[in-house]
Amino acid sequence: MKVGVLNVTGYAGVELARLLSRHPEVRALAVTGRSEVGKRLDEVFPSLSGLDLPILPTLPEDVEVVFSGLPHKASAEALLPFIDRGVPVIDLAADFRLRDPAEYQRWYQVTPPRPELLAEAVYGLTELHRNRIAGARLVANPGCYPTAALLAVLPAVAGGLVKPDLIVDAKSGISGGGRSLSLANHYSEVNENVAPYGLAGHRHLPEIIQELVPFAEATPTVTFIPHLVPMTRGILASCYLPLADTVEADPLRLQSQVTDLYHAWYDKEPFVFVTTGPPATKATFGSNRALVYPTVDGRARRLLVFAAIDNLVKGAAGQAIQNLNVMCGWPETLGLDLLPVYP
Repeated sequence: MKVGVLNVTGYAGVELARLLSRHPEVRALAVTGRSEVGKRLDEVFPSLSGLDLPILPTLPEDVEVVFSGLPHKASAEALLPFIDRGVPVIDLAADFRLRDPAEYQRWYQVTPPRPELLAEAVYGLTELHRNRIAGARLVANPGCYPTAALLAVLPAVAGGLVKPDLIVDAKSGISGGGRSLSLANHYSEVNENVAPYGLAGHRHLPEIIQELVPFAEATPTVTFIPHLVPMTRGILASCYLPLADTVEADPLRLQSQVTDLYHAWYDKEPFVFVTTGPPATKATFGSNRALVYPTVDGRARRLLVFAAIDNLVKGAAGQAIQNLNVMCGWPETLGLDLLPVYP
């Protein structure tokens, strides 16, 4: 298969190139990059030495699937010609994640160029929408924060264990902010510093609510507070969920039920692991793994669930390739059987 990557020069784009370069079904790779056109990929990214690919101004006509690492708005505009030709696309931006055009406009201050496509797009949390992703022509890759948060809380919400009032406290490495320079990502600002942001509402919040609604008895209230921490990669989502009044009162018995529920959801998933203790971001570094740990706080009558992912792999490029594998009917782990890098 000949694969195209729009905007290979962003962090998600270069991660796509790294992973696709070892994918056994990818026979050819074509890449674009707005700021580095005409250069070789390994000239711009020495970490990809040996990938002697030119960075093109546009993708060739014969690409069979397209990934977009462009920012929102620019991504939809660049993908529309491929969608119109029937070329399958996987968008790593936010342009097709929200099904309601008004919600998208509210959170992104952009009018969807083709609102009817929002209903057709499949939200690409593979573990949740695998059946719909198979054969889809338009997949909206989830945001990195929603990937971690949803994998953490979905079993509990769907199982009726918790009230629809969730707190998600999430911490991300700096690469989640993208490769473009900004004061917020300046070394002197980030080093030895932790700070919350998006307190008035982060753009990933509506994704979380949208995907929880079908599993909750009522539209859930979600407080989502992201934090920037001084590391390059990784997300840790700490989720605090009040227990439903009807669940088991004994904490030990309830812990056993919760653990069994999470294993039932994830034991057959190739990339989600229910851990026996709190997960760490470094235990996912460079891999498509998600580590999830649920535990009961009997004193406070809360379920605490922690999830760790690499924001550039399971939170972006790796999950996009996982979706490609499902779309094409290939083994889901193809090209993604990477163990985390440690230490």
